[in-house]
Amino acid sequence: MSRIGNKPINIPQGVEVNIKDKVVAVKGPKGQLEEIIMSNDISCIVKEDNIIISRTKDEIQIKAFHGLYRSLIQNMVIGVSTGFEKKLTLIGTGYRAQNKGKSLELNLGFSHPITIEPIGENKLLVEEQTMVTVQGINKEHVGRQAAKIRILRKPNPYTGKGIKYNDEQIRRKTGKSAVGAGEGAP
Repeated sequence: MSRIGNKPINIPQGVEVNIKDKVVAVKGPKGQLEEIIMSNDISCIVKEDNIIISRTKDEIQIKAFHGLYRSLIQNMVIGVSTGFEKKLTLIGTGYRAQNKGKSLELNLGFSHPITIEPIGENKLLVEEQTMVTVQGINKEHVGRQAAKIRILRKPNPYTGKGIKYNDEQIRRKTGKSAVGAGEGAP
């Protein structure tokens, strides 16, 4: 029994949900999103202020789809009502970011600046020169955008330099000189 799939999704004030021919459309103050339910064994209905997702079979794959579609629709409802955001911090000498129109320009110690274009309807904001915020209504797009920015300079475990998520803990390693000092040198 899918515990996630059986939970009803609460529809907040100001959000409209339309279900037509396996297409779930959610519209709210921040925008509109759609999801197509690809499985014929998963059905979705709106009862009062809740969305209820149900399945017809108890096969493993159908159970997995049940929880998946419930999570996707929940993320759509949250996205159009409040939105999603990820914050990144640039750590390093000379590492800085600035907005250029809708895009983002990063100086990360390379010989040239790197320009990042937003995915979908994401907004790329620079709060300080070393703080970047990715905002949007689609959770997948926000996460992918933040990951693309982070992969440009992953955090170095020895020095701590790089791009990291604000809530990320970097496990620091000791260098060779700290570990091997004073041990059996010829």
